[in-house]
Amino acid sequence: MEITGVVVIDKPQNMTSHDVVAIMRRKLKTKKIGHTGTLDPMATGVLPICIGRATKIVDFLVDRKKSYHCEMKLGMATDTQDCWGTVTERVEEFHVSEDEILTVMQTFLGEIDQIPPMYSALKIGGEKLVDLARKGIVVEREARKRTIYELENIVVRQQTIEFDVVCSKGTYVRTLCHDIGLKLGCYAHMTALRRTMTEPFDLDMAIELEAISLENIDSYMVSIEDALSWMPSVYLRGNPKMITLLNNGVKLDLAKHYKESLTESIYKVYIDDIFWGIAERQDNGLFFKKILKESDLL
Repeated sequence: MEITGVVVIDKPQNMTSHDVVAIMRRKLKTKKIGHTGTLDPMATGVLPICIGRATKIVDFLVDRKKSYHCEMKLGMATDTQDCWGTVTERVEEFHVSEDEILTVMQTFLGEIDQIPPMYSALKIGGEKLVDLARKGIVVEREARKRTIYELENIVVRQQTIEFDVVCSKGTYVRTLCHDIGLKLGCYAHMTALRRTMTEPFDLDMAIELEAISLENIDSYMVSIEDALSWMPSVYLRGNPKMITLLNNGVKLDLAKHYKESLTESIYKVYIDDIFWGIAERQDNGLFFKKILKESDLL
């Protein structure tokens, strides 16, 4: 029987997200494994791993909010924007008060423009920025809209600042640290990062990679339904004709079988209390985007 579901790994340091996937593939003897959002090798914490049919929902989980516990240091900027990089700028003597730090950090709440760092996996012209950076090539990058929902638990210890941040997908926390340093006028770089949540998964659900095995994987698995717990649901009553058409891959307008108004863009769909998958609301109705019911093993 196919292993299917999501396992939340507490990613160790000095390992890429792809390294974790490769290890999981070896442990579970399956290639149908993917992760739901890259963590830099320096970072630790919540890394949801989708297995089997759950790989079909990776795109839906990647889009969710993330939260991190971060540590940054003032006084230096680096080419990677973290402590693993080469120092590019340094201020030997500076003084910023705790009030100044708190005031500046609060200006980053809400929607911000963030320029992706050169040391990142983003591609320009088919080549990763990090590969260009390692060749000493710096290219212009367009700023991207990102959202900082929360900046809390800020603790200032001389030149070191710790804080918790909740942000939208695609946010570079090391770039946030870099930009805060620029606004303070003294430079800054990230010194530690731990992801504490990627909705709906948090650290309480995270398992050490070493603890996972083919024999115990079921005890750590989160079902596809539970992994999509944040998604609204639609419950339909089926009939033989509908079921036959759906099983044959016919694109049916599910809204015709639902009496309530549909206000969200995507829904979990249940037919006769059986979870079938994910449907997307369009101008002309509600149509399946992913069929995930157990009888549809691919």
